[in-house]
Amino acid sequence: MNIQLASSLKSHNTFGINATGNLAVFQSAEEIPALMEKTTNSPTLILGGGSNILFTKDPQGWIWKNEIKGIEVLDETNEHVIVRSGAGEGWHNLVMHCIRNNWGGLENLSLIPGKVGASPMQNIGAYGVEVKDVFHSLQAIRLTDGELVTFDQTGCAFGYRESIFKRKLKDQYIIVSVSFKLSKIDHKIKTAYGDIQKELEKSNIQNPSIQDISNAIISIRSSKLPDPTELGNAGSFFKNPVVSSSMADSLQEKFPELVHYPAGDSAVKLAAGWLIEKAGWKGYRRNDAGVHTKQALVLVNYGEATGQEIWQLSEDILLDVQTKFGVTLEREVNIF
Repeated sequence: MNIQLASSLKSHNTFGINATGNLAVFQSAEEIPALMEKTTNSPTLILGGGSNILFTKDPQGWIWKNEIKGIEVLDETNEHVIVRSGAGEGWHNLVMHCIRNNWGGLENLSLIPGKVGASPMQNIGAYGVEVKDVFHSLQAIRLTDGELVTFDQTGCAFGYRESIFKRKLKDQYIIVSVSFKLSKIDHKIKTAYGDIQKELEKSNIQNPSIQDISNAIISIRSSKLPDPTELGNAGSFFKNPVVSSSMADSLQEKFPELVHYPAGDSAVKLAAGWLIEKAGWKGYRRNDAGVHTKQALVLVNYGEATGQEIWQLSEDILLDVQTKFGVTLEREVNIF
């Protein structure tokens, strides 16, 4: 374990916000009981890759940074494999490991920043796939008594960018490992969402492999989303709103080019990026806080923006979209 008092958190969040806090870094589940004793109280914040957080102030108390790594096979049949990863493993590193072994299921989630431990917490998703689609189980330590608890799919209560760890059990557990059930044969490739098919056609790929899908998504994401090592950001700042089909129909009458997708049960998912761009925010900049020039869903830090400035920009966007479309956007990024 590594204890750092009054440490700069700038390199620990992808927005590059210059907050300060007491940091405790651990690399194994076995270190956690001692850490609980050493820091006296439960942590104020569990930090992974810092890719889904916006610091609007200096956090008080302790910040625990999860760096538990390692990938292993728990079980394997002719058709499936169950892979377990440490929660501090880089998400994209896990995806690439699975693709190299020809295990299907995670390829559509290529190049998503952050750590594995955040994936079930956020139920991360992209290009028609969510973590819940391949989730098997996770292990987490309960902060009240240090007990290791296993959660299955039902126990996680997954929703759209949601899980029980963001609501009912928020700040009560530390996820130490996550397991996924992946396909070895007869894996159903998903190409219908976004520009995947167009990207495959550029290379004249008609029967794509999981590697082809991953390559296509990496290309798409790289062309639209800024590299946080070059321009501070946390990826998609807002969730895609889900509205009733009647509301979607009404909006489409006013805006025929409205980008939308079926969401089941007479619900429709709207593209938050399209709404923000249509409202005129794409490329907007206020001092060093701005909206990305290529993807309106992404808020960026051009260098010295404060977390409060980025939060205020997001607030102005929320109010404007509500006024112009009658749609309430919700932040995907955690505000601290």
